[in-house]
Amino acid sequence: MSSVKLGIVGCGVIGQIHLKMAKQVAGCEVVAVADLRADMAQKTAADFKIPAWYDSGEKLLADKNVEAVVLAMPTFARTDLAPKTLQAGKHLLLEKPPAMNAGELENLQRLQGKLLVACCTSRHRFLASAAKVAEVVASGVLGSIRVVRVRAVTSGGKPPANPPPVWRLSKKLNGGGIFSNWGCYDMDYLLGVTGWKLQPETVLAQTWTIPAPFAYHAAPGSDGETHCVALIRCAGGEAITVERGEFMASAADRAWQITGTHGSLHMDLIPGTPNKVILDKAVSGQGVVTETVWEGNEEWDDVHRGAMRDFVESLQSGRQPATGLKEALVLQKISDAVFASAASGAAVKIER
Repeated sequence: MSSVKLGIVGCGVIGQIHLKMAKQVAGCEVVAVADLRADMAQKTAADFKIPAWYDSGEKLLADKNVEAVVLAMPTFARTDLAPKTLQAGKHLLLEKPPAMNAGELENLQRLQGKLLVACCTSRHRFLASAAKVAEVVASGVLGSIRVVRVRAVTSGGKPPANPPPVWRLSKKLNGGGIFSNWGCYDMDYLLGVTGWKLQPETVLAQTWTIPAPFAYHAAPGSDGETHCVALIRCAGGEAITVERGEFMASAADRAWQITGTHGSLHMDLIPGTPNKVILDKAVSGQGVVTETVWEGNEEWDDVHRGAMRDFVESLQSGRQPATGLKEALVLQKISDAVFASAASGAAVKIER
C-alpha cells in the first residue's frame, strides 16, 4: 500500500508525540507541519526532516501533497480548522476532546462525505489489557451488564514549575476542565470495550472548580471543573457512574469496573506500571471466584502509537476507525449533558 501523506497542525507537546509515533507506524509519511509560531514549525520540520512547514493551518491545508491532517491543538483552535480540513478534501484525525460541543461534530458529519474522520479519545483502547477486557465482555461471562464505573482522582501537589496553560481549565477555550480532558477517555474506553452497545440516555451530574489550597494549579480566571461526579442511565437500564478529579484534597485513587449479573471485571486504563485484569465470577454453590485473566506491562507509547496506527490503517484499508464521528458524537453529547446538568441541578436527557 502507498504511504499516507500526513500533515500535522500544532507543534506543541502533543504534536511532537504525534510526529514521534508517525515515524513508528508503517505506511505513514509526514510531509508538512504547521504552527502559528513560525520558528517552532521551522525547527520541528528540521528536527524530523519534514519537507514543508507553514505558519498557519490554512496554509498547510492548501498543500496538495497532504492527504490527511492531524489537528494537534487545544479544542477552541479546532472549531474553525476542522471543517476547513474536510472542505479542503483532507481526512482528519482530531485530538481530544472531540469538540467544544455536539453541534461542531454534527457540522463535521454534514461535511464528511467519503472522507475519514477519527478521534484520539480511542487511545487507551489500543492497550493489550483493553483488548482482553473487550474479549471477556463479548464472551458473555459477565451476564447482563448492570453498572460500568470509573473513579479516577489525583491529589493536589506543590506549585508547578511553569505557569499552568490558560486553556486547560477554561470553558470558553476547552469546553470544560477535567471531564473534557479525561472524562472523554473514560467514556470512550468504557463504551468501546462494551462494544458501543450501551445507549446513554439521562445524566445527573455535579462539578466543582479547583479547591482554594491548590489554586496555583489553575491559570487566573479559570472556570473549568477539576472534580466531576455523574450518574448516567442508559436505555437498557444500565448505569454508568463517573468520578474524575484532579488537584484534590484526597489520596489518589483509580478504578475502572464493569459489573454484570454473573461476573465483574476490574482493570486500569493508565499505562506505565504492571497491570492486571481481574475477573470475579459467580459460581453456583461456591460463591464468587476470582482470577487474573490478563497481566503485563504497558507503556504510554502503546497508547499514542495505537491511535496513529489505527488512523493510518483505516485510511489504507477503508475500514472505520476505532472512534469515528458517530462514536465521538456520543461522547460529546454525554459531555454536553454533564455540564448542562451540573449547571441546572437537574437531570438532562441526551438527544439521539
